Amino acid sequence: MAPECVSLLKAGLVLFVAAQLFPAAASLSVCNRDYYERMIDDLCLAKFKLDMAGLDGGLWCSWPDTLELYEELTNCTYQVALRMDCFWPNQIVDRFFTQLHRLYFHDCALTGRLLHDPPVGVLAPFIGVPVLITLLMTAVVVWRSKRTGGML
Repeated sequence: MAPECVSLLKAGLVLFVAAQLFPAAASLSVCNRDYYERMIDDLCLAKFKLDMAGLDGGLWCSWPDTLELYEELTNCTYQVALRMDCFWPNQIVDRFFTQLHRLYFHDCALTGRLLHDPPVGVLAPFIGVPVLITLLMTAVVVWRSKRTGGML
């Protein structure tokens, strides 16, 4: 079975379970924040964890590789909020995604690449040349200050 079909089956299963659970909650017409938080953890986060476990850990910071999974998670939290008459986005969703980023994306740079120092071959001239120029200028000033005999 192709990976796309498995992912579609998982998404269908999540939506089916959500449809079975939410009619009782929808009749309340008021957002039950605790229940909403539990539902996004049980439905959305559980599926996201499975999807991320299937992805190589080295690709977690690659936006093209995680974009679809992230969009599915975002959409899931939105759909659950709609079914439970909760506003979206809200503080629960903000906290949810903050915790998610701490778990999965804490080592990722904003550009998707980890920052690191340049190679020594590039870094050495940028450090060495200014140091040598400073030493040379200091030597010239000292040498010129000792040759005051010819100046009036």
